Amino acid sequence: MTRDTRHRSPLGSGDAALRFRLAGEALAGARILNREQSWPILVEGRRDKIALEVLGFQGPVEVLNRGWPLERLIAYLYEKYGPRTAENGPALCVLMDWDRTGGRLQTELRRRLEGMDVNISESLREVLMKALKPETRVVESLKSMVHDLLPFIDEYDDFEAE
Repeated sequence: MTRDTRHRSPLGSGDAALRFRLAGEALAGARILNREQSWPILVEGRRDKIALEVLGFQGPVEVLNRGWPLERLIAYLYEKYGPRTAENGPALCVLMDWDRTGGRLQTELRRRLEGMDVNISESLREVLMKALKPETRVVESLKSMVHDLLPFIDEYDDFEAE
């Protein structure tokens, strides 16, 4: 992926730079796990998946809105990824938008997956919700922040795709 070196970041050195650094660090950690351990990330829709791919995610990204009932999706996730032991960490990352609908989906998915003993991670969503709430409340908007986020992500994960 090439970056436009002439792009000037509007972040400056204030609070926004710190918030984007925190978001970048969390995204880098998730990107490493996603790539190196095939750690799946569940997002709401196709545009959310594209946003993560633009940020360099290369592992599995599952989409909630695929025309399936929620019960079928939960069964699919359980069959494909199943529960992991505490040693291996959560079986998947649930990353719904941090708006009202995303919050409701996050709660319902947590309830259903944990009811099947599928350990999930919500830490990426929590960090992004706190760090990026002034700029956005949806995952798909990360695509438009790529020039601001990638330098911070790459600082923690310097992987370059060939």
